[in-house]
Amino acid sequence: MNKYNSKHILSTASNLLGFCLVVLTSLKVTKLNELTIIDEITGVACMLLATASVFSFLSIRTTKPQLSFIFEKIADSIFMIALLLVFCITFIIAFSLMF
Repeated sequence: MNKYNSKHILSTASNLLGFCLVVLTSLKVTKLNELTIIDEITGVACMLLATASVFSFLSIRTTKPQLSFIFEKIADSIFMIALLLVFCITFIIAFSLMF
């Protein structure tokens, strides 16, 4: 991997973090947070996306190639877990609107 992947992880993770915050705010405003598990999953996704963003940023900013590689691998792994959670959130919202 190289530092170019970290830039993509950083921008995508920050965009998805914004999406998750909009979902959390919407759930709080509509008072649906008490009826579903979506807000808990979204909260975990927010924390993971923020963590992936930090590690991606550290990967870009560090001058040591080995450390950069480690940070990027951590960011990539955390980002994939968060992406799966965002998929679950979208899936749950889609099916809750259908039924």
